[in-house]
Amino acid sequence: MRPVAVVAATAVTAQGIGWRGLGKAVRAGDTAATSCKALGGVLAAQVPALPTAQDVEPRLLKLMSRGARLSCVAARSLFQESPTLPREETGFFLGVGASGGAMEELEAMLDASFLEQHFDLGRFGTGGLGACNPLFAFQLMNNYTLCHAAIREGLRGPNAAIFSRGSGTVLALAEARHTVAVGDCEVALSGGADSALHPVTWAELSREEGAGVVPGEGAALLALAAPGHAQPLGFLNRCEVHPGQQGLAPALESARRSLDALEPECVVLTATPNRREAARELALPVCPESVFDASALFGESLAASAALATVAALDLLQDGAIRRAAVLVVGPDGDVGLVGLAREVVS
Repeated sequence: MRPVAVVAATAVTAQGIGWRGLGKAVRAGDTAATSCKALGGVLAAQVPALPTAQDVEPRLLKLMSRGARLSCVAARSLFQESPTLPREETGFFLGVGASGGAMEELEAMLDASFLEQHFDLGRFGTGGLGACNPLFAFQLMNNYTLCHAAIREGLRGPNAAIFSRGSGTVLALAEARHTVAVGDCEVALSGGADSALHPVTWAELSREEGAGVVPGEGAALLALAAPGHAQPLGFLNRCEVHPGQQGLAPALESARRSLDALEPECVVLTATPNRREAARELALPVCPESVFDASALFGESLAASAALATVAALDLLQDGAIRRAAVLVVGPDGDVGLVGLAREVVS
């Protein structure tokens, strides 16, 4: 297969729009968490007001979840910064999160679906679906996080939306890398978009992960291409997932061998609080002085976490001091994702 270069990148984070400087912020241990009014004052890494130049047109907002809106803003930002990127045949592979529809529509649907204090599937079919606006479906279908951005930017190449609670986004990067490497398309966008600030998502996250997790939101995209298409920012050398069905320890042990083979000069990790120490123990022997935790800056951004950590690692390659970087992803799904980046092509 052909090597695959990263020729453009973008990010939408609690620090605003742009990916330059994110690696330095992660290395410095910065945090962007602030009190979130929508979640009762808990600390959250929430994206600030979106600029009109990239934001979605108001008439389309009722069709979109928060993740879809962030995906659209990231894609628009990428093409504005890199206007020579092709669109017609460009692929798009995105890690996407759960539904994030309007709460008033969800409450109306549930109110009409309960019987004697229990959710009733029959009432859901006869009353619940009719209690909400039909356009609510576009907010609930998580593949529309990809679809809205693809339609808005006119992307018609191969594509896939992959559900992600961490490692799924690494699979999206792997799909995009393979598609470009085998020549199915010359350019493919890949990354993730999600928000853990939706009340339902936050409730799920806090129930499963307990106290200490800081919810976040964001989106990040990489444009991948065969070498020679544009000036490379780096090369995507490895994208793999080590399943955690047998437990976290075997998955980490499996990832250890791949991490050693990468010989990274730094590791950017993103992990939930109860898995963070195990992830650090895996990375520290490889890079004793260069393990950087992206979770503090981005929060737990679910499908966006791996992509945000990857653009931060890409930023660290840009000053020339680091030649190889690894991204270690240990999200709520319990799988272990690993991404390898290098400044120069590796045969």
